[in-house]
Amino acid sequence: MSGIPLVDLAAQHRQVADEVADGWAAVLKATAFVGGPQVAAFEAEFAAFSGVAHCAAVGNGTDAIELSLRALGVGPGDECVLPANTFIATAEAVARTGATPVLVDVDERTALLDPDLLAARITPRTKAILPVHLYGQTAAVEDILPIARAAGAFVVEDAAQAQGARRHGVVAGGLGDVAATSFYPGKNLGAYGDGGAVLTRDAGIAERVRLLREHGSPRKYEHTTLGFNSRLDTLQAVVLSAKLRRLAGWNAARRAAAARYSVLLRDVPEVQPPEVLPGNEPVWHLYVLRVAERDRVLAHLQANGIGAGIHYPTPVHLTPAFASLGHRPGAFPVTERLAGQLLSIPLFPEITAAQQEQVVRVLMEAVR
Repeated sequence: MSGIPLVDLAAQHRQVADEVADGWAAVLKATAFVGGPQVAAFEAEFAAFSGVAHCAAVGNGTDAIELSLRALGVGPGDECVLPANTFIATAEAVARTGATPVLVDVDERTALLDPDLLAARITPRTKAILPVHLYGQTAAVEDILPIARAAGAFVVEDAAQAQGARRHGVVAGGLGDVAATSFYPGKNLGAYGDGGAVLTRDAGIAERVRLLREHGSPRKYEHTTLGFNSRLDTLQAVVLSAKLRRLAGWNAARRAAAARYSVLLRDVPEVQPPEVLPGNEPVWHLYVLRVAERDRVLAHLQANGIGAGIHYPTPVHLTPAFASLGHRPGAFPVTERLAGQLLSIPLFPEITAAQQEQVVRVLMEAVR
């Protein structure tokens, strides 16, 4: 059997290729490359999918977070609390507003923000809390909201890895005040390039995001505020609409694959499978294990054609980019421990049982 990639984007493209080709042909004929009707159509479709009233598509997921924060008035002098275990974009977007990222450690079992540690990180300067819906399952936003409300702060979901995930039946993106997501190609709903979106029930927030993404311009050549150039192009909207029509089925296939891994790994004590937070219905953007001697195990998998990866090898607070926060090793012990143990193995909607069995065979060779 040939190698198994971490993500198989070619298999996904084959399912939408004809629809995308037809849609792109229509865009090329109309030459409506920016702001074409397909963008508005996708925004309406994705808002309905996410159970919210408004979707504003933007250039990428990092911009989606930043513009969400700016629409809420976050800026210099403010603090935004977020988990230490996340991709750097979450903290980066906060820093780009001029606010200060304030990190909090995560739950040992789920790797999600630990609400029990949150209150100690709140100060009078706290303007927003950013729970990250990591690896395809949602954070416990219902435990975070009361803390935010008591502090007069907003809850901004980083839902880049959780398109279609549910918490107690509510779709990620509709749990807080506003949510940001990414359409980077490897996401559950991925474009053929960069893209992102802001989701909210609040018409005022949505309107401010739309203003900011268009150079602060409500009408052509009228600029009421300093804004940005961050728009989803029409060709990407075509791709996303085609994929969105299949996303529920793809997410179901991911759940089936995750369940199969759980069965295959139940008698492998050297491997700790991911734990699902009660009340969650994950969409398994990533299937992340914990193993000892992770780097050696990763090398063995890759040498044997298994496209494993690490999410994430260096915690945000230990990157040179955020040295200014002043955190030393040991500041967030759970996050740092996870960074040395986490291992992502192949999982995508089209993965076969035989492929998963091969992944586990090679993994067992490495850990035993």
